[in-house]
Amino acid sequence: MSDRHLGIAGTIARTFIDSRLTPLIVIASLLLGIGAVLLLPREEEPQIVVPMVDVFVQMPGATPKEIEERVTRPMEKLIWEIPGVEYVYSTSSPESAMVVVRFKVGENEENAIVRLNQKLSANADRIPPGASAPLIKPRSIDDVPILALTLSSDRYDHYALRRVATQIHEEIKQVPNVSEVRIIGGLRRQIRVSMDVARFAAYGMDLGSVAAMLDQSNRNLQAGAYSTQNQEYAVETGAFLGGIDEIGRVVVGVHEGHPVYLRDVASVEDGTEEPADYVLYGEGQKTQPAVTISVAKRKGANAIDVADQVVRKVDGLKSTMIPGEIGVHITRNYGETAAEKSNELLLHMMLAIVWVSVLIWLTLGRRESGIVALAIPVTLALTLMVFYLYGYTLNRVTLFALIFSIGILVDD
Repeated sequence: MSDRHLGIAGTIARTFIDSRLTPLIVIASLLLGIGAVLLLPREEEPQIVVPMVDVFVQMPGATPKEIEERVTRPMEKLIWEIPGVEYVYSTSSPESAMVVVRFKVGENEENAIVRLNQKLSANADRIPPGASAPLIKPRSIDDVPILALTLSSDRYDHYALRRVATQIHEEIKQVPNVSEVRIIGGLRRQIRVSMDVARFAAYGMDLGSVAAMLDQSNRNLQAGAYSTQNQEYAVETGAFLGGIDEIGRVVVGVHEGHPVYLRDVASVEDGTEEPADYVLYGEGQKTQPAVTISVAKRKGANAIDVADQVVRKVDGLKSTMIPGEIGVHITRNYGETAAEKSNELLLHMMLAIVWVSVLIWLTLGRRESGIVALAIPVTLALTLMVFYLYGYTLNRVTLFALIFSIGILVDD
């Protein structure tokens, strides 16, 4: 049969059948596919690009109705003018407003945030008196923690565990491809100044002036510099307050020609803040104080590699930074579950290829079975290589799509 009757596909097929390069191309395709499987980042969920942004505005003293009429509605109208916006959700609360902006699926995240910033900045003159400038905070699927480490101890309390977790926090931030690290639970250190109303009245002082004096005393400013003998010296004024004794010696006013110290009108205590939440670790009624460190990865990073690097980093700190009385427990490992599911789906994909080949062998013959057993792995290998080049990840959706595509490949 002539090439004219074969068509384009037939001509290409005959060229590859007669070419000696065909076995090399097949082997190279399979090797590229294996390399792509090893290099592709693995995640449990796909990287769906749906830009979402939270916009916060504060207006002290305003009621929810005032917030709705003067802040929320005008801001919604401006946001709807931005191209690509699909949904706008708003909440008006006492003294504050929150607007959630969701763009269409597939919109470029950086461009969407830039357009939103430009729109709100160009209309800054429309902000009502007393309202703050809009605070814009983007959301991302990568903000979801991939790893949670819980520190617990029956010897250390919530305050001590928080201090240890803060040191570990700084070490984890140095791990490559780590995005956000948060500490949940524990008690922060807080120096509390409790004013004595009777003494305030006796000295004729007010709370605002005391707060201003404390703020001015807790500063370290550059006052200039001078040069001498080929050397330059920086001049600094003031210093940060170092403890409750220094805070108590701060002069907050003058009464009858004598200085009034903070300790004269208030009591200063070095302790912990009021607890906002608690983290406990244990089983049943036997629990211990605990603090959880959550770790999120950067966009496009391999969740498995990031989680493993963080775990190794923390394991290396057990002999130096983490006391032996504190236990470190992995309460969530997104990388481990992503590895299990991706490996399981890859195994199912290989089993599907084998069973399809066996079915073709039993029904059509050995030659047809050999063609299917060779064509499907080569095609899937090149597909995985394209995944790697375009920045896709191995996840449940992409692997399920490859498994479903095996039937289409066999039909073709």
